Amino acid sequence: MSRLIIIRGNSGSGKSTVALKLRHELGYGTMLIPQDVIRRDIVRVADDLDNPAIKLIEDIALYGQAIEYDVIIEGILGKVKYGAMLDRLSSIFDHTYTFYFDVSLEETLRRHKGKVDEKYEFGEKQMREWWLEHDTLNTANEVLIPGSFTEDQVLELIAKTIKDPNKEEFRLRS
Repeated sequence: MSRLIIIRGNSGSGKSTVALKLRHELGYGTMLIPQDVIRRDIVRVADDLDNPAIKLIEDIALYGQAIEYDVIIEGILGKVKYGAMLDRLSSIFDHTYTFYFDVSLEETLRRHKGKVDEKYEFGEKQMREWWLEHDTLNTANEVLIPGSFTEDQVLELIAKTIKDPNKEEFRLRS
């Protein structure tokens, strides 16, 4: 059984921290694919349409499925640029769980102020440029994560969703 867990949201929403904790919680046999690492460190390209990082993320996810790992893909993963790839992967994996951090711009800016990231120095100006308002994939089972949730509440919600995917709590309505 292959599981794909997609964690999306704007910069500063908390998705990277949660994805790391989730990988740890799920244990061995779990692969984490951070969009920023693939795009910035491995391929080193701008986040343009059809950038080669999109294909590499897909290829790594398919490798994870082939070796029967749970695969977590994490990043801004804007619908216009990454949506088709995420749709293809969703159709291939046995189970797909999609989470969108529905956090306001003001809250992401507040969260970012407390973060030290010397490797990728960026501030409010860049975050405003990257901002994608309510960029959900509009899939039937997309789970919206409110900005009011703590990291522990988010992890609990994800764990409950993976264990009981039919539960309606926080589901995006099509």
